[in-house]
This record gives sequence, structure tokens and C-alpha cells, in this order.
Amino acid sequence: QVQLVESGGGLVQAGGSLRLSCEVSGRTVGSYVMGWFRQAPGKEREFVGGIGRNGALRNYADSVKGRFTISRDNTKNTVYLQMNSLAPEDTAVYYCAASSLVYVPTFTFRYNYWGQGTQVTVSS
Repeated sequence: QVQLVESGGGLVQAGGSLRLSCEVSGRTVGSYVMGWFRQAPGKEREFVGGIGRNGALRNYADSVKGRFTISRDNTKNTVYLQMNSLAPEDTAVYYCAASSLVYVPTFTFRYNYWGQGTQVTVSS
């Protein structure tokens, strides 16, 4: 059973930073392409970014390019989302997800496993 657990969310002022972590258990994280998504109240879940199995390939949504960075430490079975220059519109529940595909998909249905999410709130 593959499980993903996110942590690191919280309340931060606009312009601040947070780092989210996603720890994978049940199988080595190196077996998966990993993605981050977010869902704001009343909105659909949207792709934030993703990282290939060895970390060489990364893909970001236009709305976070230059502000967010995804990394992974396969030795720790963990993926990270570093979020800088946060804005109120970044407020959402953030989810990590694992895909068995070889590229970084942007659609939710391409991911096999999901975490429970962690709340990020950015105050103005």
C-alpha cells in the first residue's frame, strides 16, 4: 500500500515562504513521477508542478514559475515544494501525488496515489 503524507502547511504573510514535504511509504519514491496540486475553495484541483523520477525533469504551472521549486530526495523517500513570494491567491489545500508514467502529467487522472493534503493560507 503506497501512502503519501504531506506536511509543512500553515499561515504565512504575503511575500513569505513555506516548504512543503511529501513523504512516501510503501514503495520507494524513485519509482514514481511526483506532482503537486492545489485546490482552493470552490475551484477545481489544479496542477502546480511535477518532477521526474531522477529529478532531472521538472514542470511548473505558469502561475508559480520562478516562485516555486520542486525537489526530491529519493534516499529519504521525500519530495519537497519550496514556495517563495507567496501571495493570497496561493491559498489552497496542497496535495502531492504519485504517477507511474515516465513523463510529468498535469491532469489529476494520470496520478495513481494521493496524499491527504495540507492547508496553506497566505494573508495579505
